Amino acid sequence: MRAVLQRVSEASVHVDGAVVGQIGAGLMILVCAMQGDTEEDADRLAAKIAKLRVFRDAAGRMNRSVRDVPGAALVVSQFTLAADTARGNRPGFSRAAPPDEGERLYLHFTEALRAQGVACETGQFAADMKVSLVNDGPVTIWIDTREA
Repeated sequence: MRAVLQRVSEASVHVDGAVVGQIGAGLMILVCAMQGDTEEDADRLAAKIAKLRVFRDAAGRMNRSVRDVPGAALVVSQFTLAADTARGNRPGFSRAAPPDEGERLYLHFTEALRAQGVACETGQFAADMKVSLVNDGPVTIWIDTREA
């Protein structure tokens, strides 16, 4: 699985003008299930993110996790993280998991993150979402379970 996470002071997701997910301080997590990903990938990604020390401690160093702060996560599915831009000018998305599998693993990831002690809000799978956030830092980190 792939994820891009951003440390935020606030973030929200709107669908058809209505708020479907919203957090204060924490992590905005864009996540994509790739072809061949499993529940183990989702579990490993959730454990990594829950423990990732990207929040400031009293000395101003990135030494605290989202659980330590405490903060929350806003998890949004984003199949475009599977983009292949190697050829031509139009990205290809054939490396993304099929939609039904992608949704299943997205939901599994969110539950695994909750099981790690992280409060989670979500977007709406396959919807046209409007995402707003205030990146704190800015801090933006990319994780791929095949490389981590």
